[in-house]
Amino acid sequence: METYVVSALKYRPLTFDEVVGQQAITQTLENAIEKNQLAQALLFCGPRGVGKTSCARILAKKINGQGAENTSEDYAFNIFELDAASNNSVDDIRSLNEQVRIPPQVGTHKIYIIDEVHMLSTGAFNAFLKTLEEPPKHVIFILATTEKQKIIPTILSRCQIYDFKRIGISDCKNHLSKIAKDQDIQFEEEALDLIAQKADGAMRDALSIYDRMVSFTNRNLTVKSVAENLNVLDYDTFFSITESILKNDIPSLLVEFEQTEKGFDELQFITGLGSHFRDLMVSKEEKTLHLLEVSKSTQEKYVQQTSKAGLNLLLDGIDLTSKCELDYRNTKNKRLLIELCLMQLASLHFVEK
Repeated sequence: METYVVSALKYRPLTFDEVVGQQAITQTLENAIEKNQLAQALLFCGPRGVGKTSCARILAKKINGQGAENTSEDYAFNIFELDAASNNSVDDIRSLNEQVRIPPQVGTHKIYIIDEVHMLSTGAFNAFLKTLEEPPKHVIFILATTEKQKIIPTILSRCQIYDFKRIGISDCKNHLSKIAKDQDIQFEEEALDLIAQKADGAMRDALSIYDRMVSFTNRNLTVKSVAENLNVLDYDTFFSITESILKNDIPSLLVEFEQTEKGFDELQFITGLGSHFRDLMVSKEEKTLHLLEVSKSTQEKYVQQTSKAGLNLLLDGIDLTSKCELDYRNTKNKRLLIELCLMQLASLHFVEK
């Protein structure tokens, strides 16, 4: 049986061009290498799964002028990866301080990648300060963390800081689409939208969910099957609910909610409805349509439905759903609260269409 490799490892970027959604950072790093203006201490910070460690490895390989594909070359011995979570004591850092004094046998630099650097103890941070402030000319430190606020200011002031951002839904979806085509997986665009939204800006999470969905759906990603497995509500649910609101049809609205409620979190429903109203609002103008990170066919549905809804109704709808979200945690009868909110929504601007 052939060993299965998860997509997060199989499609891990090997060059800066392959890194998704971090163009500003990768371009800055490439320019710094080209002009020989790279700082000796770099701090990569941002949410999990957005490419910090991948960028650190790519940068480490480029510093010594080697291609990413030559992983067996001698220069690879100049790259050292440490996990600060398991090497967080003063003794570990003192040992590191002694190692950095030894110049590289091959290439021009020794690169130390220290992941989850916020896990270092206070004593370890202090032991690291002097080396970080005046490192030997042949050493470059690349620190990575998800929690920048836990790093002491004296360390931050000695590093060139790169803030990685969450990966946008459209970038995430496009990357998943390329992978699905590469693997000959059948998919619907809206299904990839749901995966990208569920990942919440983390590409590693998106690839993990994608692998699970491919197995669950037997290599055929449909909106219905993905929504069912992820336990999320698809776009059609909110389009249907909104149609009933626009028609002021309270009985149909309550029946639809009762059917939707089975198997889904009530708070997730009301939060999703508020987001749907927001998306309808940005669909009203051509210049804000790009803020809608959905497929072309879904975008057309938004444009079609928003033509029936007045702007004031949508604003009041967002206000009502937001208030319902706040009250949800403090009420005992949660279902009644949401049903009341839906009835109020259906009663908004009775004349306005």
